Amino acid sequence: MFLKRLSLINYKNFDSQTFEFDGKINCFVGPNGIGKTNALDAIYHLSFGKGYFNPVASQNIKHGEEFFVIDGEFENLGREEKIVCSVKKGMKKIIKRNGKAYDRLSDHIGLLPLVIISPADRDLIIEGSDTRRKFIDGVISQSDKEYLQTLINYNRVLLQRNSLLKYFVANQTFDASTLSVYDGQLHAYGSVIFKKRLHFIETFIPIFKEQYKAISGGNEEVMLGYDSKLLQHDLLELLSMNIEKDRILQYTSVGVHKDDLSFEISGYPIKKFGSQGQQKSFLIALKFAQFHFIKEQAKTNPILLLDDIFDKLDEHRVAHIVGLVNNENFGQIFISDTHAERTENIVKNIHQSYKIIKL
Repeated sequence: MFLKRLSLINYKNFDSQTFEFDGKINCFVGPNGIGKTNALDAIYHLSFGKGYFNPVASQNIKHGEEFFVIDGEFENLGREEKIVCSVKKGMKKIIKRNGKAYDRLSDHIGLLPLVIISPADRDLIIEGSDTRRKFIDGVISQSDKEYLQTLINYNRVLLQRNSLLKYFVANQTFDASTLSVYDGQLHAYGSVIFKKRLHFIETFIPIFKEQYKAISGGNEEVMLGYDSKLLQHDLLELLSMNIEKDRILQYTSVGVHKDDLSFEISGYPIKKFGSQGQQKSFLIALKFAQFHFIKEQAKTNPILLLDDIFDKLDEHRVAHIVGLVNNENFGQIFISDTHAERTENIVKNIHQSYKIIKL
């Protein structure tokens, strides 16, 4: 599966632009601020229906304009796939596949497997649990539509339960039987999510460890952990145990929406005890493990986006990444870099067809 052509109208800093791509390696090169990362984000947008760097659709419209359109032409196993994503201010986002709009945008997820590696990935280490939950949910959802739909259902019920808790306080009332209806639904959906996350982590950890060892060349032990209160109690018990707390807080304080991933190196949190180099290796290993996991599940090579990584990494890590993509285990790759000559020297060593796109 690869992207043949990309057309942009009023997307971020682009007025109107069309790109044609090589089936293997494509490099966006040019000075900072010219739109290299925006071009990669448009490709990400076609896969996930939202931007990687700013998921608020209307904020990706070019300043002074009312709408944007991203149009991509893909080839998948000899079949043409035309995907169009359009957003107009004040209106619902529309994604069309071969001219037909999706009834549910979630139905599009997984059609175009994709992995991005970016300096922004550091948020996975330094930000809160929400960022890491989005990572795990994003990886699983690309190959498991039941998981994605269950997650959507869980979040809908969670909003309803939180609204009910606020209503109780505002009206100085309480109805345990009404709340129990939402508790039962949260338990049903949450149990499915918990089990699928647990299974994913067990499958993912060996892949991740293998990638980290290859990238770092070091002997330190790295570990991913799944932190969830559902490891000790089922969700119905947790909701019952925390009902008074929830009534005071006016929101649901326990559940799979509070789960987290722990990142450790040599038994300690990598956020506090990992060097910058170790953190970078950890994140790249995480993303390459994501690539190989999705590839195995989807039975196809995901598109790989490498945003500005040659500027942010030392030569050893760049050389390793080049070595990793220098085989048939990878499909189409997009790279952004500020130095055209450096980029071309790197991709020449991969011995694959490539295209340099100067912005």
